[in-house]
Amino acid sequence: MLARDARFVHLYSCGMIRPLDGMLVADFSRVLAGPTSAVLLADLGARVIKVERPGAGDETRAWGPPWAGSSSAYFEAANRSKESVALDFSDPSDLALARTLADRADVVLENYRTGALERFGLDAASVLERNPRAVYCSITGFGSTGEGATMPGYDFLVQAVGGLMSITGDAGGEPRKVGVAMVDLLAANHAAMGVLAALLHRERTGVGQHVEVALLSSLIASLANQAASYLATGAAPRALGNRHPSIAPYETLRCRDALLAVAVGNDAQFAALCGVLGHPALARDPRFATNPARVEHRDALQAALEGLLAVDDAGSWATRMLGAGVPAGTVNGIDEALALARRLGLEPTVDVGPEHPPQLAHPLRYSGFTPAAPTPPPALDEHGDAVRAWLASAAD
Repeated sequence: MLARDARFVHLYSCGMIRPLDGMLVADFSRVLAGPTSAVLLADLGARVIKVERPGAGDETRAWGPPWAGSSSAYFEAANRSKESVALDFSDPSDLALARTLADRADVVLENYRTGALERFGLDAASVLERNPRAVYCSITGFGSTGEGATMPGYDFLVQAVGGLMSITGDAGGEPRKVGVAMVDLLAANHAAMGVLAALLHRERTGVGQHVEVALLSSLIASLANQAASYLATGAAPRALGNRHPSIAPYETLRCRDALLAVAVGNDAQFAALCGVLGHPALARDPRFATNPARVEHRDALQAALEGLLAVDDAGSWATRMLGAGVPAGTVNGIDEALALARRLGLEPTVDVGPEHPPQLAHPLRYSGFTPAAPTPPPALDEHGDAVRAWLASAAD
């Protein structure tokens, strides 16, 4: 096995080889979840070939403004470090190339409607019969069996029917979606994790498999304490604005100029908060001395805290609280968030070329290697001639 080769182990230990170097990913997915998962695999060293429809390509290419590079900023956000080839499955020669790609791939990613790829021989059963070492990953909206197989899967829809909107927004107000396609991104991470697990399983057994993740399953698995609350009590949680259902103060509080996010997780932090505010006795008030008491009296607690916070600005309070070990911060815009990450040395963006804006960076750090240097998101069929020639030679 490759992992037992001494030279490989040496190069890997020196950070010169990434975990997925030499792996081929056939990316038949589009929009956000699948393409984002493929980017994560590319960051780990995989070669990713994105298969698109001739003429239009991935529909997110037209999801603008804003525009960037050769398409929309939306498309660019999920498609760096890939090669693009346009293949028409209704054309026999193009379909043969698509099959060759799937048959040579270590990983096949797709998010087509369930059953749509069967007539082309690109479904999981067909690919795995021809390429039993492949890891075939399907991303669906609501599963591939029963009623869910025919339901269209879009992030906003899943946020609605999956319960996330019911716990997002102001208390007593209209349910709200999260400000980014969070369900797609959760599914992307779950898909990448599933692919990596299946590749490890293949390394041990020599056999590939079909991995499936549904947007609804990804969301429900991420409802964490909110779902646990329902399962424990039978009462479905509801939106509380910026408040936490089980901790207080864990919310935004009004200061002289703006809102301050305060995330007090225990009684010691609350005592420190009261000390910063110049009212240590507040931590001994029976209504606020313990977290359960603070949750029960959260309205009175908010009024007391905001009365004290009103004398100064949010930024000043945040600095003083952080100095005392109290988790607190201003409510930043994305520009301010990126600036904060840079100041902390987290390197939140990477450059992908002079004709393209920066991209959000791979979020993990590794002691043994660095993620692959990104390449620009491709224009539609930018690598078509080279990929076609390579696939044609492979088919001979």
